[in-house]
Amino acid sequence: MNRIDETGQSPASDQAGATDARSAAWRDDRRHVLHSWSAQALIDPVVVAGAQGSWFWDERGTRWLDFSSQLVNVNLGHQHPALVEAIRAQAATLCTIAPYHANEATARAARMIAEVAPGDLDRVFFTNGGAEAVENAVRIARQHTGRHKLLSMYRSYHGATAGAIALTGDPRRWNAEPGPPGVVRFWGPYAYRSSFHARDEAEEGERALAHLQQTLELEGPHTVAAILLESVVGGNGILVPPDGYLQGVRDLCDRHGIVLIADEVMAGFGRCGEWFAIDRWGVVPDLITFAKGVNCGYVPLGGVIVSERIAQAYQQRPFPGGLTYSGHPLACAAAVACIGVYRSEGLIERARRIGAQIIGPALAAMRERHASVGEVRGLGAFWAIELVRDRATRAPLVPFNAAGAANAPMAELVAACKRGGVWPFAAGNRLHIVPPLNIDEADLRHGLAAIDEALSVADRYAAD
Repeated sequence: MNRIDETGQSPASDQAGATDARSAAWRDDRRHVLHSWSAQALIDPVVVAGAQGSWFWDERGTRWLDFSSQLVNVNLGHQHPALVEAIRAQAATLCTIAPYHANEATARAARMIAEVAPGDLDRVFFTNGGAEAVENAVRIARQHTGRHKLLSMYRSYHGATAGAIALTGDPRRWNAEPGPPGVVRFWGPYAYRSSFHARDEAEEGERALAHLQQTLELEGPHTVAAILLESVVGGNGILVPPDGYLQGVRDLCDRHGIVLIADEVMAGFGRCGEWFAIDRWGVVPDLITFAKGVNCGYVPLGGVIVSERIAQAYQQRPFPGGLTYSGHPLACAAAVACIGVYRSEGLIERARRIGAQIIGPALAAMRERHASVGEVRGLGAFWAIELVRDRATRAPLVPFNAAGAANAPMAELVAACKRGGVWPFAAGNRLHIVPPLNIDEADLRHGLAAIDEALSVADRYAAD
């Protein structure tokens, strides 16, 4: 039987004898492409031949229901006709232009993003993706405050560029260290694995805020430019903050003149059943970073939404950043169409409804049925199943940052999901349930049933 890697795929070495029978695309990929976060000889990437709606398929016609939304960005699914037509029409009119010009697509996208942003966040600086958005948000905060320190959470991911990876808390930063100076990390709320010995969500929020306040005191709040956090932590667990926590962070920032940056790259644009996840708690940050769901990744796009108060500083002095492809017309045309679809199809409200009425109840039922399910949590179309070996001790199904043999239980689970026709998003000891917001309800229930069945694989490693 073939070995399985962390993604549930057979290692390329097992395919060596069959290389000549593989497609030209597979051979060219294996010879020339370096894949992200992967040991190249240990992966066997699927050659995707096409996609439509919530499904994609390989060259052999094997189909998977996309429960990962690729990298939690294909919020409208694949090949949405409104986005495809917007890109086609824009390409026929104006494919690209230098960012010191204005153009209709970019101007409309900025206006529409500002319209759905909270409070006075009314200006947009466009980037090519989320990591660049974080880089520029940090630069703005430092210039605005004249300070250098930046606080971010241990359980976080903010991107792979030099500054963004330094602000990241998870192990992906390790190979990039030492990073630039000034980064200080703190523990955010996570009631299931509380760092503060909290008894419930409310106490977790209170103690996490007390910890953040103490961290500020010890670092010197007058030296801190910004607190950067994911409104709902994404790749590190889909951690929904307790009510009151984000308002408490806002209050600390106001008290000390610190810029609050909400990283909404993954959680924004409907994923949590709100335009931006932070809207759920009525908190207005100073800066929002976005990407992914703004145009579903059909053309790379990200950006920073800037409060009017901070943006006023750039009326008489230059904005401290620039990118050749800032506000790219094709990407912005896709964003205009995407935001239009969110509105016309009521997808923000739909995400909230399917989370409350379908995903949440289905995952709660799985927890009752499966010894390996320790906790389920989430909002909208943004959920996590936390897998354990023992519910009493909450020992995770696989160790922290597991790889190779140590990660075998998760790899087997992922492989079982794929055999069942569902492409999951696996991270650590968790399955993240992050389908497109417009997924057909029958497909959604089908995918949840397939995951329910696959969890029997994880149960084999769990105490009764």
